[in-house]
Amino acid sequence: MISKDFEAVVKAQFEYCYNLLFEKAKQYNIGTEDRLHAFKVASAFEGVSTKQALFGMLAKHLVSLSDMIRKDSNQPLDVWNEKISDSINYLLLLKAIVEEEDKS
Repeated sequence: MISKDFEAVVKAQFEYCYNLLFEKAKQYNIGTEDRLHAFKVASAFEGVSTKQALFGMLAKHLVSLSDMIRKDSNQPLDVWNEKISDSINYLLLLKAIVEEEDKS
């Protein structure tokens, strides 16, 4: 892939991830302004850290991607896009958790 095409892929991916991240916030953060609310509640349910709770949720997407890759799955592009985008967004949410914990 030439650099120009790669740049277009990356730009489109980050734009998609950004839009998805803020769209999902409407579903998962009902009644709170805390974007990390779901991970904090999950951590309390599970008796683990907020980072560990998030990683458990991320692991589901990584296992799915791993299975698709190992089985040389011929999934449609939209399935790949969903799994890749969710994984990227979980890493961005992890970054937010790390930043928040660093400030406390």
